Amino acid sequence: MAKSIDAPSYYTATATPSPRHPGLAGEASADVCVIGAGYTGLSAALELAEAGYRVVVLEQETVGYGASGRNGGQVCTGFSSGQGKIEAQLGRDDARRCFALAEESKTLLKQRLVRHSIDCDLAWGYLHTIVKPHQMDELKAWKDEYDELGYDGTTILGKAELEEKLATRIYHGALRDPGAGHFHPLNYCLGLARAAVAAGAIIHEQSRALSVEMGPPAVVRTGAGSITAKFLVIAGNAYLGRTVPKLAGRVMPVASYIIATEPFGENRARALIRDGEAVANTKFIVDYYRLTKDTRLLFGGRASYSTLEPPSLATYMRPRMTAVFPQLRDVKIDYAWGGYIAITSNRIPDMGRLAPHVYYAHGYSGQGVALAGLYGKLMAEAVRGVAERFDLLAKIRHLPFPGGPLRTPVLVAAMLYYRLRDALS
Repeated sequence: MAKSIDAPSYYTATATPSPRHPGLAGEASADVCVIGAGYTGLSAALELAEAGYRVVVLEQETVGYGASGRNGGQVCTGFSSGQGKIEAQLGRDDARRCFALAEESKTLLKQRLVRHSIDCDLAWGYLHTIVKPHQMDELKAWKDEYDELGYDGTTILGKAELEEKLATRIYHGALRDPGAGHFHPLNYCLGLARAAVAAGAIIHEQSRALSVEMGPPAVVRTGAGSITAKFLVIAGNAYLGRTVPKLAGRVMPVASYIIATEPFGENRARALIRDGEAVANTKFIVDYYRLTKDTRLLFGGRASYSTLEPPSLATYMRPRMTAVFPQLRDVKIDYAWGGYIAITSNRIPDMGRLAPHVYYAHGYSGQGVALAGLYGKLMAEAVRGVAERFDLLAKIRHLPFPGGPLRTPVLVAAMLYYRLRDALS
């Protein structure tokens, strides 16, 4: 992994103290083996353990090491693709059911915080901002779509209204979504792990899945042992690599970077983002930011398909932040880190079966904070023989990324195109 992908983050520095989990040693069996201790895998493990299944989770690093513990902490509404692509495939009624499931993912998150006493600084309110006046029509169409779906409460803010909320003049308006928000993503992930273990699941950290035999039964081998299981749940997302060749071309790992400033103090923080809402622009290459509980600004973006990274991540990211908030030119950057998210070619999460007893879900395309927990739950339902909701989302067709071994340079070129498009929009 690249240096910044392994760098300590603000999240690791402020994580809830949690026990480590011993690596797998020797051969063992389970009802269900789960690959990946992020939101997806832990959600499935929690549901199945509570239902009485013997569950073993294999994690190649530590709980929340991947996107689940490194992301921007933004809880979003719906799917990155919007409703149109889903409706084109499934029709209006099933597309509406998919949106209802996406809404359920936020409810599930809230319920788990309460039920398992997970403290992760959840706050509500989200601003989708535009950088050009003509994009106001896009916001209106977005709001109309939400209204038609029965998703109430969104409002459109003009430039003057928005500038009362944000101490910047670069935007021309925003769609405010009171049903989206932000939180501490690693603390949520660690809380899911504690809940899964309390329910009876076993987690093995530093236990990378080196090979997978589909079976039945499924056999997953690590460097120090193996798990034989009746069912297999694959939840490695962007960090799965080529461990399961059939899944390798279905998602593309994309690096995203985040910086965290020094604390501002409450007064200066609220002067910057008055109501403490999460913010993201509507460009293809998104900037996103929010305040933390201890009054820092977390600012992320600069998506990259390349494995190359800048020599100084803080220097690389600072101009993005100061383009929005010039008044922060002299602010100290305390943390800078990166992580991989997985995108699909149509920006809709990919879920399905590789065999009747082998399930997978990945490719949340930047909106996995809430969706991943739901997809894990739906895989658990399918293992238990209740697959109607799983099958609905699994009906969505996904094309592999083109280019084979050349797909990375092809997508780097595509990213340059979208950067130019954003600049000229």
